[in-house]
Amino acid sequence: MDTPELAHVIEAILFVAGEPVDVRELQKALEVTEDETRLAIDALDSDYSYHRRGICLKRFGTHIQLSTRAEYAPYVERLLQPIQKQSLSQSAMETLAVVAYRQPVTKLEIEAVRGVKCDYSVQSLVNKGLIEEVGRKEALGRPILYGTTDTFLSHFGLSSLEDLPKPPEEAPAEENAEPLVP
Repeated sequence: MDTPELAHVIEAILFVAGEPVDVRELQKALEVTEDETRLAIDALDSDYSYHRRGICLKRFGTHIQLSTRAEYAPYVERLLQPIQKQSLSQSAMETLAVVAYRQPVTKLEIEAVRGVKCDYSVQSLVNKGLIEEVGRKEALGRPILYGTTDTFLSHFGLSSLEDLPKPPEEAPAEENAEPLVP
C-alpha cells in the first residue's frame, strides 16, 4: 500500500474511532512498518495543515486523533452547545501536578509534597483516566507507583511530558530580579 492510500486508511480509522488511537496498534492492525506508518501520518498531518482543513491531527504521546481545528471550534460549539465539562477540584489539580512532575510517584510521596491525604484525589484521577498505576516501588509494602496517561496529555493539549511548563525552581532566574527581603 502506498503512502497516500495508507494515509487515507488511517484517516478513515481515526474518523470512525473518534478517540485517540495508539499508533503501534494502528501499525499492527494495518500490517505496515513503523516508518510507513510515520510517513502516512506525517502526510495526513501536512495535508490538513496545508489546506487549512476544518480538522487537524493531534498527537498525544503514542496516540493520534482527529480534532477540530482550534480556530473553527467556536462555530462548532455554537451549533452543538456542548455540556460544560466538570473541572478538576483544587486538590485533584495539585495531586495531578505532583504526579506529572515527579512520576513515577507513590501516594505517600504525593502526601509528603501536599501535606494532606490524597486517597480521594488519586482515585478520582484514576477514574478519569488521567493517571494510572505504572508499577510498584521496591520498598516495604511495595506501594503503587502512579504516572500520567495519554489521556492526561490530550486533556491538557500536550504532545509529551516535555511540553509541561518548567516548575518555578527549574525556571531560569531573571537577571534583574529584586531579592526577596524578609
